[in-house]
Amino acid sequence: MKQFLLLLLIAVPFLSVQAKKKKTPNVLIILSDDQGWGDVGFNGCTDIPTPNLDALAADGVICSQGYASHPYCSPSRAGLLSGRYQHRFGHECNLPYTTAKADDGLPLDELMMSELFKEEGFKTCAIGKWHLGDSIAYWPNKRGFEDWYGFWGGGMSYWGDTGKGRGPMGGVLRDGEPVPMSEITYLTDNFSEEAVDYIDEYSKEDKPFFMYLAYNAPHSPIHATKQYTDMVSHIEDGYRAAYAAMVVGMDVGVGKVIQKLKDAGEYENTIIFYYSDNGAATNGASSEPYRGHKGMLFEGGIRVPFCVTWKGKIEGGKVYDKAVSALDIFPTALAATDVKCPKGKNLDGVNLMPFLNGENQASPHETLFWRYSDGAGYAVLRGKYKMVMSGFKNNDFFLFDIEKDPFEHTNIASENPAKLAELKKAYQEWNKGTVPGLWEDPHAANIYKEVNKRESFIKKATSGEGKNQK
Repeated sequence: MKQFLLLLLIAVPFLSVQAKKKKTPNVLIILSDDQGWGDVGFNGCTDIPTPNLDALAADGVICSQGYASHPYCSPSRAGLLSGRYQHRFGHECNLPYTTAKADDGLPLDELMMSELFKEEGFKTCAIGKWHLGDSIAYWPNKRGFEDWYGFWGGGMSYWGDTGKGRGPMGGVLRDGEPVPMSEITYLTDNFSEEAVDYIDEYSKEDKPFFMYLAYNAPHSPIHATKQYTDMVSHIEDGYRAAYAAMVVGMDVGVGKVIQKLKDAGEYENTIIFYYSDNGAATNGASSEPYRGHKGMLFEGGIRVPFCVTWKGKIEGGKVYDKAVSALDIFPTALAATDVKCPKGKNLDGVNLMPFLNGENQASPHETLFWRYSDGAGYAVLRGKYKMVMSGFKNNDFFLFDIEKDPFEHTNIASENPAKLAELKKAYQEWNKGTVPGLWEDPHAANIYKEVNKRESFIKKATSGEGKNQK
């Protein structure tokens, strides 16, 4: 009996540590880059095999109307990690390609999710693409991430080449120090392997972890290994096939990460968010069946693959069809981990848990907003109505009933002047709580080029009309 009591006294502290560890879940955000809504099996994609992402989504809730907070990379990430509309602190543009100043980046006084979780005792790790500031003061290891493996820019060769002028500090870094090229094979694989190793190491500790796994796949340049191109040999369009191989490589990596969580006994103790930072680019990707693509405020630019999984805490096997935003990830992660939002930090998203679990039947958002800089356009979604002001299309106003017309084929603005005026007014009120962009937008010119390219194709196609008529 005495021996039993002694063993019990020894075991109780160990069990209490384990219970404490299991009480606070880990948070894992998996971010893809420029992946179209139609480029994942759980949204109905038939040509790109994504079995691991599909399995993850099947264990959780697919958010079929999940939105990024901006139609391209850097601002979208700023909204995600701050939990606020990036327009509130001036980060509404991609960072300048060649003229970025030392203080261009997500403002240092804006509290990021990583900084808060670190303060709360989480192990914090950033892997992959950053794109939130080129200067050292803005790098992940200065913004709450204790461990960082990745690159700070917006795009990079998947073979690790830095190109002319960037030098080794412009390549893959580990905690701010260059990673030897001999250690780099294919970035998607390297990022997946790093995540697996991190989980293997830190799942043994009594602290929860927050991991931000930000793949640069399937963002250009289009680079893939033969292993992954062989897996899409059924796709005859070479452009689409090469892009698809990049998605497949990411899916394989996600599968390894999820399996490691399971092997470590941490899968059911981890809330996992998966989504793309914006819609499909024009590189073989697809936002079908939605209109538009990356850089546009039509659905194809902002509606993205999105799912939330927390095995045992969120009922899986469901599709949630009300509008949710990447801005919701911050407050949902806080609610899941019981971390309190500091006073003065006003988040723009909501805790999705009661909505995804069916406890709250209302819509998470009355209204959602998007805005470009420099008058290039804005959008408002309220209920079933969506308004788009497109600076890329002659500053025209579009109004859609996205319940009847989710693919935005028919502009009903002229028939609904009162609803159009209502959404314009809503935007004007929201706009009062924002500030101008802190730097010029280098990406808008790309969208103008794409719009003009479309018009040139149309003009060429119709150039022979009427020539034979007298």
